[in-house]
Amino acid sequence: MFRTVRNTVRLLTIARVLARHDALFLLDTLPFTRRVAVVAQRLSNRSAPGRPGERLARALVELGPSFIKFGQALSTRADLVGDAIAADLSMLQDRIAPFPFADVERILTEELDGPIPQFFAEFDPVPIAAASVAQVHRAVTKDGRTVAVKVSRPGVEAAFEQDVDLLYWLAEITDRTQPGLRRLRLRESVTAFADTVAMEMDLRFEAAAASELDENFADDDTFRVPPVLWPLTAKRVLTTAWIEGIPIDERDALAAAGFPPQVIAERAARAFFKMVFTDGFFHGDMHPGNLFVGPSGEIIAVDFGIMGRVDKATRRYLGEMLLAFLNGDYRRVAEIHFEAGYVPADRSVDMFAQASRSIAEPILGLPASDVSVARLLAQLFKVTETFGMEVQPQLLVLQKTMLTAEGIGRGLCPEVNFWELARPLIEEWMIQNVSAPAKVRRSLEGALDAAQRLPDIVRRADRIAREISEGGVKLHPDTVRALFDRRHRTSAIQTWMPWVLIVALSAVLLLRH
Repeated sequence: MFRTVRNTVRLLTIARVLARHDALFLLDTLPFTRRVAVVAQRLSNRSAPGRPGERLARALVELGPSFIKFGQALSTRADLVGDAIAADLSMLQDRIAPFPFADVERILTEELDGPIPQFFAEFDPVPIAAASVAQVHRAVTKDGRTVAVKVSRPGVEAAFEQDVDLLYWLAEITDRTQPGLRRLRLRESVTAFADTVAMEMDLRFEAAAASELDENFADDDTFRVPPVLWPLTAKRVLTTAWIEGIPIDERDALAAAGFPPQVIAERAARAFFKMVFTDGFFHGDMHPGNLFVGPSGEIIAVDFGIMGRVDKATRRYLGEMLLAFLNGDYRRVAEIHFEAGYVPADRSVDMFAQASRSIAEPILGLPASDVSVARLLAQLFKVTETFGMEVQPQLLVLQKTMLTAEGIGRGLCPEVNFWELARPLIEEWMIQNVSAPAKVRRSLEGALDAAQRLPDIVRRADRIAREISEGGVKLHPDTVRALFDRRHRTSAIQTWMPWVLIVALSAVLLLRH
């Protein structure tokens, strides 16, 4: 009950901010809060300039760090908010006011077990960047190395914990009261968001991500990651080597420095597809502010708080699907979705192939420089609702990252097809992983794995059979009570929760007028 009251009050606070920015349509996207949005809109009488996505972005910035990150995550969910709003949210930057240097000194002293002069010969008190989770300062170590020091924002963990719980609460209620929306897998999406945030909260995880990405590109001198200084890194402090470079979106500066934009675009494409298909570990926040071009024309990446992983099965699905689309083999596109288990087996393969053709032909029929595979995937994920395909959160994040990577490629060299640059890499990966010999190898590996697990499976089956024969399978009293309580809570929530929210919100808004 306390959780319900706390989250209801928090939701009312959020509604007031959304109303002030004329952005209550965010609540309108979920049936559970639709009536709240209608009442709030009638009582607020607010209007604000800009497109809906722009107004929502401003509201999220006002709501603070948690909601800036939430807005960035929501930009991957065009299935929830629509293409136009998702596009506006994708431009949301988490630049916010820096926190005082006194907090920086305190955090560094606590995390490194000593004052700043003990570790740094110089430390600039003015941050070079301030974001929702942390801010970055330039410093020089005692042995003369110039470094970038990232320091976590005070109190950010508690704020994220509170707001992530609110998102879980809304997702749980939506799942219980709106069975038709379960295919959107809202709880799984919140979990993915929460996991990402948790990783960002501990800067040691970001350091580990940077280190892993650096290892993956150890033999590639066209892509570089700043080395981590582990002795000066802790949970709330990350220290890396300082990098000098030209922002990747400054096309004229790159050309003036002797770096042909097409060459840089090719390197960016190869790096991105190596991350996704070869390594299954990719930078999840590849906007131009996090990519630079170094003195030798190498691409340098920074900020590894948001990373993505793609397992081998998903990579095979993506690789086969992209090549099938690019080859115009829509029947194969459909078959891949059924083989992956993304579409229920009782649906029509032929109809899915027809739907795939309907979204691909308008996109792939464009001039080569205008072809957008990220847009193709977005349309595909949207049309799959007709076929009962569950949302795959990891694919939505990847699709969003693809869109950003495409934008970088087009900004550098508008006449080049970003995807054709990477096609040889995809085909090479496919030969190694999806060809007939590769399938035989995977089958043998699967059989060996099954053989190794067989004794354990037999032991478990024997134990279950023995328990059943000796008196049946028993449910613990706590389990029975939890099942009953869940059913009771679901019924209660469906009946009274929306009306409580409406009455409370109406009271708050009336008091404001």
